[in-house]
Amino acid sequence: MSSPRPALAIIGGSGFYDFFGDDATTLEIETPYGATAAPITVGDVDGRQVAFLPRHGRKHEYSPHTVPYRANMWALRSIGVRRIFAPCAVGSLRADWGPGTVAVPDQLVDRTSGRPQTYFDNGGIHVSFADPYCDELRAAATKSAVPELPMKPAGTMVVVQGPRFSTRAESRWFAGQGWELVNMTGFPEAVLARELEMCYAAIALVTDLDAGLEAGEGVSAAAVFEEFERNLVPFKRLVRHAVATVDGTDTCERCRVHDGVTLPFDLP
Repeated sequence: MSSPRPALAIIGGSGFYDFFGDDATTLEIETPYGATAAPITVGDVDGRQVAFLPRHGRKHEYSPHTVPYRANMWALRSIGVRRIFAPCAVGSLRADWGPGTVAVPDQLVDRTSGRPQTYFDNGGIHVSFADPYCDELRAAATKSAVPELPMKPAGTMVVVQGPRFSTRAESRWFAGQGWELVNMTGFPEAVLARELEMCYAAIALVTDLDAGLEAGEGVSAAAVFEEFERNLVPFKRLVRHAVATVDGTDTCERCRVHDGVTLPFDLP
């Protein structure tokens, strides 16, 4: 029996540890960058093979700064994935984007440090990253809004190192820049997808108001998980709709960033 070759994948964030239940094929993939955060499962969504990988592990074994991002993305590419939806939990930097809001960001700001963020340590490879998310996947996610979760079709997500939450001064600074969302895992995941020529889009579920907002009282991990769990059923439904809405399964033209470039190794 041949191994499944899913072209679409979902990377689940905090509180989003499974997608198919027991009705799935399990793949354990070794990569040049070690093991993935968890085995990849492959199941069916509206007649399409779809891969699922929980970025933090099945039991949240990995903190944001220890997630094996390079192994996760390399493994997905190696089994045929070319398009990825990345659901994640985020804090809001706007009082009017309260818990239960879903945003499909169009921009990213990296405030992490020390995380391996490239496959190209030699060869002079520089990928275009001006627009970090795939427009086609963003459009599919935006069209998949569900009544329970208000939808914001754009926004800037600042990715912090973690695992601590922001100070009030930091979140006031982020909000003062006009940024809307704060997260701990969106980078380097997005740029690694781009280096491997995979379309990638985050789908962000707001779980809290960040500490610097007058309406916020600070953030706790327990409250974040509780809010995510409260909205998990409609959020999963939204993700399923997004997968079903995607037109095509190959990398879009904009996310093909290596045309005319000689790479130091072949992509998996």
